[in-house]
Amino acid sequence: MSLISTADLAARLDDPTLRIADCRWYLGDGDRGRRAYADAHIPGALHVDLERDLSRFPGPGRHPLPGRQVFAERLGALGIGDRHTVVAYDDRSGAVASRLWWMLRDVGHRDVAVLDGGLEAWLAEGRPVTADVPSHGPAALTVRPGPTRSIDRTGIAAAEGGLVLLDARAPERYRGETEPIDPLAGHIPGARSAPLD
Repeated sequence: MSLISTADLAARLDDPTLRIADCRWYLGDGDRGRRAYADAHIPGALHVDLERDLSRFPGPGRHPLPGRQVFAERLGALGIGDRHTVVAYDDRSGAVASRLWWMLRDVGHRDVAVLDGGLEAWLAEGRPVTADVPSHGPAALTVRPGPTRSIDRTGIAAAEGGLVLLDARAPERYRGETEPIDPLAGHIPGARSAPLD
């Protein structure tokens, strides 16, 4: 994964080709990230919402991927296009910022990085935040898809040991000891636990 340091991002804040994506989102309170963004964010950052911008509904799973063209059009409407360097951050484990990184690379946009240490590192260094919301005109984000982006249940079953399936949830959810939101506790047979936090 491409990482960018807080110092390197701070040095580029005035770059007109830079687009910063605040990807904060919280399980159990989908609007909390938007509220946190409204209170304070890295100067120049746009809020990119997991549910509104990086998912499609209805679909299988909690946050199914939108079509590539739909995703590109949504980011284009936010002002993110082919000529932009994108830096994504959140304030948790980097999970949502990494999702945006992956989704941009999936449509063929390679000039993207995740902020090393996220918002926590930025704030710990005393770097500036603001409540000002930037305004960017629409931009064109061209879809140049790479290889397969996902695998369905049939593909997982057919692979039978030919792939490694990682469960990124908390260990107690993987083990089935607790389940705060899904109807069934536990994990997909054969999955390995690789918690984000």
